[in-house]
Amino acid sequence: QVQLVESGGGLVQPGGSLRLSCAPSGSIFGINAMGWYRQAPGKQREMVATVFSGGSTNYANSVKGRFTISRDNAKNTVFLQMNTLKPEDTAVYYCKLSQWTDRAYDYWGQGTQVTVSS
Repeated sequence: QVQLVESGGGLVQPGGSLRLSCAPSGSIFGINAMGWYRQAPGKQREMVATVFSGGSTNYANSVKGRFTISRDNAKNTVFLQMNTLKPEDTAVYYCKLSQWTDRAYDYWGQGTQVTVSS
């Protein structure tokens, strides 16, 4: 069974930076995409950034120019560099791995808390 291990969350001041990382705990093949979602209390989970196997990326409009997603394909590790953080970025950030083999299957991390506050 595959588990996604996340790290890098924490408390930062507005304008600060954090880098999140996520990697599967076991071997996995057929990875199509890895990305980050976030959910604040009382709000729906939203896509933040996704990187596909071909290298293309998608970003939420609210984080464009501030966040950068990258992936180490050899280690199947995905990173999210978050710069110029704002209080509205405060949320639990979840890593997602999308596997496409005979059928699609998504793996989710446990979530890591990011709090931006002065």
